[in-house]
Amino acid sequence: MNHSLTLYLAILGGIVLAAVIAHGTWTARRAAARHPKRATLEPIDGDSQSGLGHTEPMLDGEPTQPMGLDDGEGRLPSVPAVKRHGPKLDALIDAIATITIDSPLSGDHILLHMPPTRRAGSKPVLVEGLRRDCGEWESPQAGVQYTELQAGVLLANRTGGLNEIEYSEFVQKVQTMADALGGAVEFPDMLDVVARAKELDAFASDHDAQLAMRLYARGSAWSIGYVQQQAARHGFVAGALPGRMVLSSHEEGAPPILTLQYDAQAAFADDPDQATVRELSLSFDVPQTAVEQEPFKAWCAAGEALALSMDGIMVDDQGQPFTPAAFASIEQALSGLYEALASRDLAAGAASTRRLFS
Repeated sequence: MNHSLTLYLAILGGIVLAAVIAHGTWTARRAAARHPKRATLEPIDGDSQSGLGHTEPMLDGEPTQPMGLDDGEGRLPSVPAVKRHGPKLDALIDAIATITIDSPLSGDHILLHMPPTRRAGSKPVLVEGLRRDCGEWESPQAGVQYTELQAGVLLANRTGGLNEIEYSEFVQKVQTMADALGGAVEFPDMLDVVARAKELDAFASDHDAQLAMRLYARGSAWSIGYVQQQAARHGFVAGALPGRMVLSSHEEGAPPILTLQYDAQAAFADDPDQATVRELSLSFDVPQTAVEQEPFKAWCAAGEALALSMDGIMVDDQGQPFTPAAFASIEQALSGLYEALASRDLAAGAASTRRLFS
């Protein structure tokens, strides 16, 4: 009995000791993971004379602190990370003007002279700078030095192609910014830009598509509360606008895969169980949604699931019920559309494609 008790205590002590060691190792790794790597800063103009930017020999594969650049406590100043999200200029869909500057400019200074509105007519205008520290293009941000600048205007979107008036507005805004920054700007020829915009708009118009089906109540009307409850069961969440629920994308910041809409006025009702609707719309935006998300399959599956659970019927814009043959025909046409977009380097769901079809 005593021997068994002694053995039991010894085993228990070993387990506790192992747990303590494991916890200590985990804590040390966690602390190390939180500790940022030091950034390598390049010398700026004139720094070589003052000794700034001189770096000591590397230890264990990382440079030690550059001399004269600490904050008084032996730490490097923080360097803003590269902005990797948001729209990027693309020569395929943008008219791009280059801005040459004599010496690096700070993001703070550039931001002071950015155009007050970032649109030319109905077309978005983007400004980017080439970071001195890592050679990547991004929207200017404070605390960063930039060696080159460029500005672009979208050639086409769902409002149409860029026209002469819009391009002239773009030129005026960028020229004003360049003059304020002491830079020289070079613009592409207006006739060439407008011709490109017209051709791109024609392609986009021929390859734009939004698939939608209607769900009708077979029997009594649905209350808004009931619609929300059933949609939530199938993964839908409240959208940004009244009367809209969405099936969110797996990609951060991407448009939703599917959108479920109902009467917006009914959505404002004080009691969602009293306001009723007899019709819902289930749709997805083809160019905006990546093929990898399989939006067509999700569209079909969600429509069937909602129709079954809510005693509804799936119909097209003419009120005709969907059949398996109709779904097969749509899928075949959709495949051809995806191929046409990809052949133009505008794959569905790509960042540039989303900007073009916006």
